[in-house]
Amino acid sequence: MGLFDDDFYSTKVSRRKERKALKPSSTRGWPVRKPRLSLSTLQISAISSLISAVVAVLLFSLVTGQLGHETTAVPAMIQNVTPSSGDPYDRIIQAAAMVRPAVVSIINHKEDNKELNILNESALGSGVIYKKTDAKAFIITNNHVIDGPGKLEVVTVDGETRPATLVGTDRVSDIAVLSIDAKGINMVAQIGDSSKLRLGETVIAIGNPLGLGDTLTSGIVSYTERKIPVSLNQDGVYDWEQEVIQTDAAINEGNSGGALVDLNGQVIGINTMKISDTGVEGLGFAIPANHVMKTANELAEKGRIARSYLGVYSVDLNNPYIPLAEEQLKKLNLPDSIKDGAVVLDVVGPAKEAGLKFNDVITKFNSEPITSTLSLRKYLYDHTEIGTQLKITFYRNGVMKEVSVTLQEKPQE
Repeated sequence: MGLFDDDFYSTKVSRRKERKALKPSSTRGWPVRKPRLSLSTLQISAISSLISAVVAVLLFSLVTGQLGHETTAVPAMIQNVTPSSGDPYDRIIQAAAMVRPAVVSIINHKEDNKELNILNESALGSGVIYKKTDAKAFIITNNHVIDGPGKLEVVTVDGETRPATLVGTDRVSDIAVLSIDAKGINMVAQIGDSSKLRLGETVIAIGNPLGLGDTLTSGIVSYTERKIPVSLNQDGVYDWEQEVIQTDAAINEGNSGGALVDLNGQVIGINTMKISDTGVEGLGFAIPANHVMKTANELAEKGRIARSYLGVYSVDLNNPYIPLAEEQLKKLNLPDSIKDGAVVLDVVGPAKEAGLKFNDVITKFNSEPITSTLSLRKYLYDHTEIGTQLKITFYRNGVMKEVSVTLQEKPQE
C-alpha cells in the first residue's frame, strides 16, 4: 500500500489492465495491431521537468542577454586597505620578542605603611629603554610612577636589579626619564610614528602589572586621538587635557610607563592610565610616542620642560561641575554678556607685577578668547614663549581693562 490509496498516485500499471490492452480483439481476417507505447507517470514527470529546466534556462539567457557567453562573478574591491602580511598571531610573537628586552619594571621605594604593612601601590611601574650611550641607558616612564621618589630601582627582563637615577620629570605631560648603568644593556626599543596609527590596528602592551613583571597583553586601537580631562593638582578640578591613544589591551596597576607596541615591533605609545569602574571594561590609554619623544628628549637634555609662566591661580567662571555660588557671582559685577572666563584667586610673579588682582576675570589673551583655566593654560603652553609680551583682557568690578605682561619661565615644582 502506498502513501495514498488512490491509484492515480501509483507509478505501477495494473497487470490486468496491461494484459487486456495487449490482447487482440479478433484474430480472423483482421491484422493484429501493435500495442501503443505506454509511459509511466514517473517518466512523464522526468521529461516534463527536463523540458521545464531547458525552457527556464533559455528564457533567463534571453532576458539577461548572456546567451552563448560565459561569465565569471567579480567580487567588489574595497579601496585603500593594506593587505595583511602573515599570520597576525605570529606577528604578535615577533613584535613582543623585539621590544620585550627593552621593557623594565620600576620600583619606587617609598615609605611602607607601617600600620597595614604594605607598600604604596604607586611604587610599582614600568619603563622603556629608548636610548643608550657608552655610560648610561635612558628609560622613559610616567611621572606618577616616580612621583615623590625614594630609592628608585629598575628590574631588567632577565631579573637583574639596578639602581636608577631621575634625570628629569614633567607633571603636565606625565613623562619622566631615568638613567641606569649601560653595562650589559644590549637592547633599546624602536620608537614608531604614532601619527600613522589606524583605528582597529592590533597593538600589544608590555609591562609590570601588579608587580607581575614581563607581562604581555594584546588588543586593538580603539581610538587614535582621544582627549582625557586631567586634574594636575589631584583636587578634582580638571585643569588640563591629555591627548591619548585608547586601546582595549588590558592595562592595570603597574603597567604605567610600559610600552604600547604595534605589529612592527615599534613603540607607538607609553601606557599611562585606565578607567576602572563598575560596568567599565577595556578602556586603557597611552600617551602617543610623538608627544612622548618631544618631552623625553628635552628632559634628557635639560632635566626639565621650559614653559611660559604667568603666575595666576584661577577657577572657571562657568564650570558645570563646580559652579560658583550666586553670592560670588554678584561680587564680580559682570555684564550680562560675559558668561565664560577665568576668575583670579591669587597672583604671583609676572601677573602680580602687571597688577592683576583677586576676582579679576580674564576673558582674552592677545584677543583670543579664554573661557576657562584649561584654555588659559593651553594658550600659555602652546602659543607663547618665555620672555614674550602677552596682552591680557580682563574685567574688574564690571569694567573691561587691558594689561601687558612679560612671561617668565615656569618655576620647577
